[in-house]
Amino acid sequence: MVYYPAAHFDFISYDDPLYVTGNPHVQEGLSWDTVEWAFQPFYPACNWHPLTWLSHALDCQVFGANSGAHHAMSFILHALNAVLLFWVLLRATGFAGRSFVVAALFAFHPFNVESVAWISERKTVLSMLFFLLALGAYRWYAREPRLGRCLTVATLYALGLMAKPQIITFPFVLLLWDYWPLQRISFGDRVEEGTAPGEFPSRTIPQLLWEKLPLLVLSLASAALTMLAQQKGGATAMTRYPLWLRVENAVVSYVQYIAKAFWPTRLAALYPYPMHSITLWAVGGAALLLLAITFFAVESRDRRYLAVGWFWYLGTLVPMIGLVQVGEQAMADRYTYLPLVGIYIMVCWMVADWCSERRISPLLLAGVSAAVLLTLAGLAHRQVGYWRNGMTLWSHAADVTRDNWVVEDHLGDMLKDKGKTDEAMTHFLKAENIFPNDYDSNLQIGTFEQEKGNMRGAIDHYKKVINTKGVPVDFKVKAFNNMCYAYRGLGDAGLADKCFAQLQRISGQ
Repeated sequence: MVYYPAAHFDFISYDDPLYVTGNPHVQEGLSWDTVEWAFQPFYPACNWHPLTWLSHALDCQVFGANSGAHHAMSFILHALNAVLLFWVLLRATGFAGRSFVVAALFAFHPFNVESVAWISERKTVLSMLFFLLALGAYRWYAREPRLGRCLTVATLYALGLMAKPQIITFPFVLLLWDYWPLQRISFGDRVEEGTAPGEFPSRTIPQLLWEKLPLLVLSLASAALTMLAQQKGGATAMTRYPLWLRVENAVVSYVQYIAKAFWPTRLAALYPYPMHSITLWAVGGAALLLLAITFFAVESRDRRYLAVGWFWYLGTLVPMIGLVQVGEQAMADRYTYLPLVGIYIMVCWMVADWCSERRISPLLLAGVSAAVLLTLAGLAHRQVGYWRNGMTLWSHAADVTRDNWVVEDHLGDMLKDKGKTDEAMTHFLKAENIFPNDYDSNLQIGTFEQEKGNMRGAIDHYKKVINTKGVPVDFKVKAFNNMCYAYRGLGDAGLADKCFAQLQRISGQ
């Protein structure tokens, strides 16, 4: 019910043409040519995720261009993930109520709207599906370790990686799962206190690490393919932020994600990257808070779920925290789809234990839980509405964020496509004012100035595009091409020829 309105939504211009509407291979459906293409190691989407391509191709074969049906498949997968999460937790812990609330938080939290309502993020919900299946199968393996069961876990994990490499930390999660709730760890001849005898055969830490080796090989292979795909697709060229700024942003983002998890307002499709160094008090305060929670979780040995939930959150967010920056976002709602499960586990188990110790009425706890879930469902339903189309999405993002030049560019591009050039220019000028070296707005403003006959002004903007670090090749090609005609318009054949020579050099790369 929360996601049902999306069944009537359109495709949007944000990556949907790349993944579905403008992709001839996907549009062809599930043909053998599409399968061969999907498994090629490099593609401009900057990821190797053949299962995601095949999922979109299957939708195109069955539903054609019906955007609502594509949306429906995503939120059906999300609902299935919530059921799987409940099943995995119930089987591993034996607590039905706590497992249900964790799964319900996952199902209804507004943070997950981006992953579900955005068709291009099919890869996130699909990879989570196989992650949960592999985690459930791991309990089956741990009860009676056999080669066949190990291969089942590895196969499900490999399928998840082929949907999206966000689950690359799965071997690390399994080590946490060994600590709690499976409690398989022993130190030499001493079994870790609290282990249920006969429930799962205990293993030493070296043994547990050794049995994860095949999964670690899969992780390394996926990481290598992803890095190569990003280099081939030009994603790494967008990394124009220094390492110190990326580290500062990562530390602060860890805390901001938690804050938004507890107070999920002002959620946006894109959060702009900080233009300058983040204030020392913000970075220092965030670091101290993270260290304090870590110390509390580690010291609470009688409540192992705290350490498992916390390190689940910290560890599974590492691939998306931005230390290796791809894109212009400082953080993204979709990155929390898997990591926040750890926070949900911490909160639900801790609250339930606290209420049990104080003999608080289960009916009261159930009533409060229901109120929280209904509130989150209402907020998620409202958040879904912003994904109706590109204009509603980016207009909302502009309203809830500051200095967001990327959003201004998106609004300008959409208005320009509708023929509203003057309105589009107001957004491009805002983007340039926020970030003077923004290549998108400079190219658009330069083109506008050239059409108005202001060749000098147009050339100034084209030079910004060409001289900006990390500009995609297609933007440089357009800038050099337009600058050739601008110099010819000024009667400067020499500079026009130089631009043409640069254009040929870049186009030949």
